[in-house]
Amino acid sequence: MLFIFGLRTAIQRLGMVTLVCRNCGNTAAQALAKRVTKFSLFFIPLFPVRKRYMMQCTYCGAAYDVSRDEMDRLRRGVGASLR
Repeated sequence: MLFIFGLRTAIQRLGMVTLVCRNCGNTAAQALAKRVTKFSLFFIPLFPVRKRYMMQCTYCGAAYDVSRDEMDRLRRGVGASLR
């Protein structure tokens, strides 16, 4: 019997915010995104294995992970100051 299985990652853009970049220090748009990795069997995604939230600077291209709580605050526009 032959089983074809693997992992597939999809990126979903959640929005854009204007912040100071952690990497370059410039005020630029930051793309907010969610990466979901799903287990697939016969090329059919079955269940999520991992969810990660990330931001990417549109000026320098640096990308870094953020927590879910921080992502929720950024999407609501509350406490947009980052470390």
